[in-house]
Amino acid sequence: MLKNGPILVTGGAGFIGSHLVERLLEDGHSVVAIDNFDSYYDPRIKRRNVETALENRKYRLVEGDIRDSDLFDRLLAEHGFSAVIHLAARAGVFPSIDDPIEYTSVNLDGTTRLLQACRAHQIDRFIFGSSSSVYGNNEKVPFAESDAVDEPISPYAATKKSGEILCHAFHHLFGMKIACLRFFTVYGPRQRPDMAIHKFAARMVKGETIDQFGDGLSARDYTYVSDIVDGVIRALERADGFHIWNLGGSCAIRLGQLIELIGRVFAVEPKVRRLPPQPGDVQRTWADTSLAKRELGWEPHVALEDGLKQFREWFEAQTPLVSRKKA
Repeated sequence: MLKNGPILVTGGAGFIGSHLVERLLEDGHSVVAIDNFDSYYDPRIKRRNVETALENRKYRLVEGDIRDSDLFDRLLAEHGFSAVIHLAARAGVFPSIDDPIEYTSVNLDGTTRLLQACRAHQIDRFIFGSSSSVYGNNEKVPFAESDAVDEPISPYAATKKSGEILCHAFHHLFGMKIACLRFFTVYGPRQRPDMAIHKFAARMVKGETIDQFGDGLSARDYTYVSDIVDGVIRALERADGFHIWNLGGSCAIRLGQLIELIGRVFAVEPKVRRLPPQPGDVQRTWADTSLAKRELGWEPHVALEDGLKQFREWFEAQTPLVSRKKA
């Protein structure tokens, strides 16, 4: 049972974090969000993400870095949080190959500092946003939480696996209640512009060619953001002890299929340039969500085409308006 008290959300201005914050506020919680508004993508996008939440008196936005231990100590001492939901991270598989030191610093050092602060201030429970990338090129599908995840193929994946290990250590040593949630390719309104669906749509509507790495047979399990938020809420309410849960759409969609579907939803004919596979890119992801269904009562509800239609509505409402290539 979740104790009364405000909730801290790290990465609270990001794609998933901003949706989660709004849901928590709707449910009546007081929320403090921390985000560093870094330049990984245009910080103005995150500013827009939090506009609605800033109108709520139960919301506080703090700009800061998760590696700042003094900041966390002050926040935790001031607010007496009932829970911490840790979504902040250096994101992206391919950039991590070029800058593994920064990814290790943010994703490992930052997570360790936050766990230590939670321990010191006796935070009741901790939710860690992990990733399906921890499964690497696992040949067994669908991926289950009991599968071995000892062979990540990118520094990003390695930091997420390491974060899970740190969480287990803090649970074992100090009795912290921790849930690690493995997100499978999240999409929907506010999706980061570097992610495939957003990037493909932006180029398609302008009549530009999109790059398809590989033969189009690689597959991903796409999960709509509201389903992810629902899973986080359920984990927050029910986590006791240490748990790992997959949160995914439970359906692997090939890249070629995705491109065709985006084209259909946006009513454009995709122009595709085929390129060699990228290093660090897994061949497939596919979530076995039976454990989350059994223990959390959670399952995905939004089908990919329906989710893409909702993404399109958001995408076309952005300012400045997306301009289509004139015929």
